[in-house]
Amino acid sequence: MKDDSILQSATLRENVLLKNVYLWLVLGLVVSAVVGYAVSISRTLQIMIYGNAFSLIFIVIAEFALVFFLSARLETMKASSAVISFIAYSVLTGFTLGSVFLLFAPSAIAKAFLSSAGVFIGAALYATFTKRDVRSWGRYLFMGLWGLIFASLINMFFRSSMLDFGISILGVVIFTFLTAWDTRRILDINRNYGPMMTNDELTKIGIMGALELYLDFINIFLYLIRIFGSRDN
Repeated sequence: MKDDSILQSATLRENVLLKNVYLWLVLGLVVSAVVGYAVSISRTLQIMIYGNAFSLIFIVIAEFALVFFLSARLETMKASSAVISFIAYSVLTGFTLGSVFLLFAPSAIAKAFLSSAGVFIGAALYATFTKRDVRSWGRYLFMGLWGLIFASLINMFFRSSMLDFGISILGVVIFTFLTAWDTRRILDINRNYGPMMTNDELTKIGIMGALELYLDFINIFLYLIRIFGSRDN
């Protein structure tokens, strides 16, 4: 339980909230990595997940459902429900990340992860300490995100290696800026929340912030591994 003096001050809460966000983020990434590796060494799990298109569709739908559930019910749900939902999402993502361990060389995975961590940390630190209005980037980033999705759909038919490389570069750039935007958004939620926050509210906001940054990190990693993987494989 946090000291009431911390919960009653937006400035004091900020460090506690960011600490919670990053701890949950690291936990989510560890869970996904462990599950993904387990899938890569288990033929039974591979058949269950990748041997049936309906299994993958179910996992993707479940991921979207959990994100929607957390976003829509955050204010009314219990903190324990938010924690369980986040861990469940990390497990489901681990199921799909198992393909990364199967398709790419360990050297490519290591380089992509370390590069992702460096890019992510840089963007998060920039958003935390910059005086610029990072919030104004939002509409441009979401326009870029829709463009990225559209280009990816087109390349499913053309299968151009040059276009795929360009999409990967663009994906890294967009999600790097989204990392900064989401980090600032977490800080703004804390500052705009009011003079008092309960322990449950602090936990739930930390979980939601961790989920948003988790998605940013995973996407940066997936786009970078396409770049490094094309060189190493």
